[in-house]
Amino acid sequence: MLTNILIIILVLMLIGALPRWPHSASWGYLPSGAVGMVLLILLVMLLTGRL
Repeated sequence: MLTNILIIILVLMLIGALPRWPHSASWGYLPSGAVGMVLLILLVMLLTGRL
């Protein structure tokens, strides 16, 4: 159950990180960097068996 929720949140974050809207053009690498950090944390949690 928790894994499904995490996958849904991750997909929503990936969609939100795309610079498709004019107001997000000046954000730079912040959204994609945040998604990358979340992916890294989830990967470490999976490898250590805590997820």
